[in-house]
Amino acid sequence: MDDVRSLLSHFLGAIAYRTQKAVRGAPEGFGDFSPGNQVRSPKELVRHMTSVLGYARTFFIGGNYWPDPLETFDEEIGRFHEMLALLNTELLAARDFPKGFTPEKLLQGPMADAMTHAGQLAMLRRLYGDPVPPENFISAEVSAANLTAEQPAPAAPDEVWPERPR
Repeated sequence: MDDVRSLLSHFLGAIAYRTQKAVRGAPEGFGDFSPGNQVRSPKELVRHMTSVLGYARTFFIGGNYWPDPLETFDEEIGRFHEMLALLNTELLAARDFPKGFTPEKLLQGPMADAMTHAGQLAMLRRLYGDPVPPENFISAEVSAANLTAEQPAPAAPDEVWPERPR
C-alpha cells in the first residue's frame, strides 16, 4: 500500500504543478473570464477542484464539504492548495482506505477530475488570449512534498512554440 499511497501523493503534486502552470502569471481579469455557454470561469473551476478534493477528504475524516465562493481568484487558488495538502495528509496518515473507497476510486474520481480541470484552466488561458507555454512534463520538477502555489518554473520548456502569441 505504501507504493500506492506514494503514487497517489505524487499525483497530487502533479495536480498542484499543472494547476499553477495554468494560472501562474495570468492577466488581471482571467479569474472571472467566461467564454459563454455556461462554462465555469477559472475562479469557479478552482473552487470546484477544491470541492472534489474536499469531498475525497471526507471519506477519511467524515462529514461533508461544500466550499462557499471566495472573493478573489487568488483566495480560491490558496484554498485549493491548502486542500491538496489536507487530502495528502489524510491519505498518508490513514491506516486503511475507508470501506468502499479504494485507491483506484480516489484516482478515477476526484483526482482525475481535478487534473481534467487543470487542463481546462490552461485551455481557458488560451481562449483569454494568453496561452500557457508548452513544456515536456516528464522533466517537470513535480513533488508530493510541494503542494503549494510556489511551484518551480518549467525544467524543459519547448523551444519550438508555433502558436506563440505575437
